Amino acid sequence: MIRRPIYDCSAVVRHLHPPLSSLSRFLFYSSSGNKTREPMVSAQVSNPSPKTSIGSPTRVQKLIASQSDPLLAKEIFDYASQQPNFRHSQSSHLILILKLGRGRYFNLIDDVLAKHRSSGNQVTGELFTYLIKIYAEAKLPEKALSTFYKMLEFNFTPQPKHLNRILEVLVSHRGYLQKAFELFKSARLHRVMPNTRTYNVLMQAFCLNDDLSIAYQLFGKMLERDVVPDVESYRILIQGFCRKAQVNGAMELLEDMLNKGFVPDRLSYTTLLNSLCRKTQLREAYKLLCRMKLKGCNPDIVHYNTIILGFCREGRAMDARKVLDDMVTNGCSPNLVSYRTLIGGLCDQGMFDEGKMYLQEMISKGFSPHFSVSNSLVKGFCSFGKVEEACDVVEVVMKNGETLHLDTWEMIISMICKEDESEKIKQFLEDAIKVEISGDTRIVDVGIGLGSYLSSKLLMKRKNIRERRRHL
Repeated sequence: MIRRPIYDCSAVVRHLHPPLSSLSRFLFYSSSGNKTREPMVSAQVSNPSPKTSIGSPTRVQKLIASQSDPLLAKEIFDYASQQPNFRHSQSSHLILILKLGRGRYFNLIDDVLAKHRSSGNQVTGELFTYLIKIYAEAKLPEKALSTFYKMLEFNFTPQPKHLNRILEVLVSHRGYLQKAFELFKSARLHRVMPNTRTYNVLMQAFCLNDDLSIAYQLFGKMLERDVVPDVESYRILIQGFCRKAQVNGAMELLEDMLNKGFVPDRLSYTTLLNSLCRKTQLREAYKLLCRMKLKGCNPDIVHYNTIILGFCREGRAMDARKVLDDMVTNGCSPNLVSYRTLIGGLCDQGMFDEGKMYLQEMISKGFSPHFSVSNSLVKGFCSFGKVEEACDVVEVVMKNGETLHLDTWEMIISMICKEDESEKIKQFLEDAIKVEISGDTRIVDVGIGLGSYLSSKLLMKRKNIRERRRHL
């Protein structure tokens, strides 16, 4: 049976009579765990009158909280409101507002607020905090904005945390940044003083909206109004400057925060290092990396890898090697990305022997090289005719249980067939085929292709021999 929702109090009363509704009957019974439940009132239950008590506000609050249906909770709330000398607790209003909000009955929330106001209950900031949270979760920025003015209607001065949360909701929706800015500018007129978080929310929003100049002006306003910026304030602007490729402005902000005693966070350093590397200011990037520890922020793997990548991109693999050595000295262990980037940089500069050395080192530390790493080394050695070195790379990778790319096989096989007098290479080939056939399907397919290729090569050689004998 579908329950018919009833919203006004008079309708609830008509619905609950005669002679005594299931709702009121439920309210009258004790909530104890006894098998036989006794009515809380006796004579008045059989002949209910307008003066009947329905229990304490705490009991009604628990009953409202126990309802899974928001509309039923609202009916209980309304019915209790009609009883003489009954006054809901503050928690009952909060619980019902949350239930209605999660059920998306937003129009009924206004009704509850009106009853709360007329009941004479003291309005607290917690009620409006819950209300803003409901509208934020429902993605209703206009409702969240109206909550600010609803507070003023209740003669309640919004707190900075209310302002900040409303601003966060507004800036998270496209097209509401200007309304957020207007609310910010009018807040002081309503005796709401913006704090550091307020400015951070707006600066972040304007930076992401590509309005760096407005964000920087807000930063200046902070200082004028004696609002102390924090590490996040500086980081937001540093990221904004770097996003606009204005790394010099970002470095000035870093110096300013250091001079004022702030310790930049890791993300600020990561942003600066990445920006300096992209601008090929590698000397400044390395100097900044060295300064980090002195300024109270130990470089982590992300910072080191950023510098290694920057040097490798600019063809300075030997400098990248030095950075990797510094990592170990400073107690930061290289990871898979560190080795892969460095080996790629070494191969790009033709330093394949050094690359092979780091390949063996990374495998010895338990890292599995990506097939692109082994492919670069094999390709490099084969291009210089160093077949045995290329075979050594393949052997090291296969012993570690890794898969070789088909391109790698094609390169190594063509070199082997040119140098097939070498007993060592023949033996390696036989071992490789055995290992591959025992692997997964992909590797077996490669092994079968390898066998077919070698068979065709052998038939071609025999045919050439027979042709030469025929002409003798």
